[in-house]
Amino acid sequence: MVYSYFPGCTLKNKARDLDLYGRRAAQALGVTLEEIPEWQCCGGVYPMNEDEIAVRLSSVRALNYAKENGGTLVTICSACHNVIKQVNNDMAADGTISTHANNYLKQDGIEYHGEAREIHYLELLRDEIGYDKVRAAVKNPLKGRKIGAYYGCLLLRPSNVMKMDDAEHPTIMEDLIEAMGAEKVVYAMRNECCGGYQTLEDKEVPAKRARMILENAKDNGADTVITACPLCYYNLKKQAEAEGVRVVYFTELLAQALGVKDENESAAAGDGDGAPACKCPMAAKEETK
Repeated sequence: MVYSYFPGCTLKNKARDLDLYGRRAAQALGVTLEEIPEWQCCGGVYPMNEDEIAVRLSSVRALNYAKENGGTLVTICSACHNVIKQVNNDMAADGTISTHANNYLKQDGIEYHGEAREIHYLELLRDEIGYDKVRAAVKNPLKGRKIGAYYGCLLLRPSNVMKMDDAEHPTIMEDLIEAMGAEKVVYAMRNECCGGYQTLEDKEVPAKRARMILENAKDNGADTVITACPLCYYNLKKQAEAEGVRVVYFTELLAQALGVKDENESAAAGDGDGAPACKCPMAAKEETK
């Protein structure tokens, strides 16, 4: 199976593990993630104003490519997934946004009205491949591991658009944890906000939020917390050592379970500290402090 794939900016620098192990795991499961050519940054944050058309265009171009090449676009980064999924909904359901966007893209020979599907990698595992096949492909079951899923905000909300799972009682990541042979840990703060981009202005806000999340996971027995969001990873990772909980991308553990990552293999990103979600002006400002 071959799927069009949008990696996003952060997966090309600080979140390379999320991308690398996702590709390896997909290949082990008989899936090729074909990176779309000349993709552009999704913007990192969904534009709430209907008049903000230009910032939607990179998502529309990616979706149009998928429409013409198999019909499905796969994302892994939670932020990219949220932005592109919501833009796709705009193009299908909002005539004003659709008309304005297509007027911009007419010069490129593009006309798009929401025809492609946009799915997250987790949905690829659950709905396209199937967790039974994932379970059968596991070579190194994660026995003895107690793993909590951290969803954060962007995978599940707004629920009427994202439609990945129940926004209050999700199971898609817990089912994957069990398919990998580990014990799932369900805890109350798994779908609460980590503080997000506030880390660029007031570090104590996400620090406090991250500590609460990790303490809640640990109090319920988790030794590891997995996430799909580079920004959540960054915020949680900063507090992980002090709280005694390991924080990793879900794709890394999946690759390990499938036998395409050695347990002692060093991180692909080199520094292993995550990052603010993309090379936007705010992130650049933070890096120069």
